[in-house]
Amino acid sequence: MAKLSTEELLDAFKELTLIELSEFVKAFEETFEVTAAAPVAVAAAAPAAGGDAGADAAAEQDEFDVVLESAGEKKIQVIKEVRSLTSLGLKEAKDLVEGAPKPVLEKVNKETAEKAKEALEAAGASVTLK
Repeated sequence: MAKLSTEELLDAFKELTLIELSEFVKAFEETFEVTAAAPVAVAAAAPAAGGDAGADAAAEQDEFDVVLESAGEKKIQVIKEVRSLTSLGLKEAKDLVEGAPKPVLEKVNKETAEKAKEALEAAGASVTLK
């Protein structure tokens, strides 16, 4: 098989539908055992802490959900920010913003959650961390 240049590959991807491209990414990830998601959008699948309850669990919480409460007046800016934080397309990001309150990121570390909250609030959204 002849090698394709980067430009030829990009041209081929431009012809795919979003569903076809999504299926390709999944197959690529499985074949090469990698993740194509942006680091911010990756939610580490860590085992849940069991047994401890109350203050200990709250003090040692290492997974957070970033929940969009409302878009505010600058909905377009919030949609753009949601798209940059996740791997969602325009329609999916718009639906998420319009359907608030909804989680934007789930089970992310504290630093990622705080950065996402800052970015969304700067765009005009109301955000809570859970």
